[in-house]
Amino acid sequence: MARKIIICVINDLETDQRVHKTAMTCVESGLETTLVGRFTRRSRTLDPRPYQTIRFKLWFERSVLFYAHYNIRLFFFLVAHPAHLLMANDLDTLPAVWLASRFTRAKVLYDSHEYFLETPELKNRPLVRGIWSLLEGFIFPKLNHIFTVNRSIAKIYTDRYHKEVKVMRNLPYLHPPGFSGNEMEIPLPADGHLLIYQGAGINRDRGAEELVGAMSRLSPGAFFLLIVGSGDIFDSLRGMARGLGLEDRIRFIDRLPFAQLSALTRKCGLGITLDKDTNLNYRFSLPNKLFDYIHAGLPVLASNLPEVAAIVRDYQVGLCIAEVTPQAIAAGIREIFRDPQRYRNWKINAAAASRDLCWEKESRVLSGELSLLDPDQKKIRKNNL
Repeated sequence: MARKIIICVINDLETDQRVHKTAMTCVESGLETTLVGRFTRRSRTLDPRPYQTIRFKLWFERSVLFYAHYNIRLFFFLVAHPAHLLMANDLDTLPAVWLASRFTRAKVLYDSHEYFLETPELKNRPLVRGIWSLLEGFIFPKLNHIFTVNRSIAKIYTDRYHKEVKVMRNLPYLHPPGFSGNEMEIPLPADGHLLIYQGAGINRDRGAEELVGAMSRLSPGAFFLLIVGSGDIFDSLRGMARGLGLEDRIRFIDRLPFAQLSALTRKCGLGITLDKDTNLNYRFSLPNKLFDYIHAGLPVLASNLPEVAAIVRDYQVGLCIAEVTPQAIAAGIREIFRDPQRYRNWKINAAAASRDLCWEKESRVLSGELSLLDPDQKKIRKNNL
């Protein structure tokens, strides 16, 4: 009988490429895999996947009641559907997963996609942050199979809890299983440089407002910006663009399935990521879009954050700016396109970097951990010694 793993995340599964790739690696490792999330009013039907998906409908979609309701629903589901392995994605699913494991004797894997306690949503809410901090402080020391998205966050957790934390970056597939670059019919300008800023969390302090402001400082007709995704300030950005008279130079597109987003990104000439150093979570972020741009063969304009800058500079795929202001962004965009030969070199370097920065290599971290947790794999290794 196949061993089972249930992977738990609090979003609606549609655009979360990290949990999808994690689930695919589990399937490829021979595990019967179920991915659990939630269904919101904006959720769409999921494309067929080679693993089971379950999405809870909740009474609440925000506030402490939402988190409590989700964890209660998740706990009872996990107890009623025992699995050999349970995987919690981020702290907001960990309480239910860890508690359920006490009843079912399942092994727990924990994947922290960010430095949760330093997210902007908790920054000015000391009571709520304190509750999450207590939960993390109680459960984290009891975990033995922990992943996170980069070395900086791994070091924070290791220093705090004296636990081994493995790094598994959120890299795209070099050859996505079942990938289809279905193109979305979007009218695009025939002239000028096409810029893209994408993200499922286009929120404050991620440089989007400054980017819109930068467009008013660039020559009309020379640059056209696509802002693709969703987030807390997505609608206010539209209003900002209208107020600056930029409707003909900026197009807003709601979040897209990954295949369509990838196809659209490949039509662009520059990928932009501008998280600001306003909290530790952003300071040590390593945004998915950075790697999506690289895999699309785009040079990158980025803010000068440690993890992001290391990728941009080590692989020589673009330019980092010292401050996130409309003036600095506009100057950076002009600088990107100033030297055609350097621009071509960045594109060549991006293509080479994508062969190194890919899920096919990065997923070995997870595959190795899964084999350690599988008694059958242990027997195989022992017999081969």
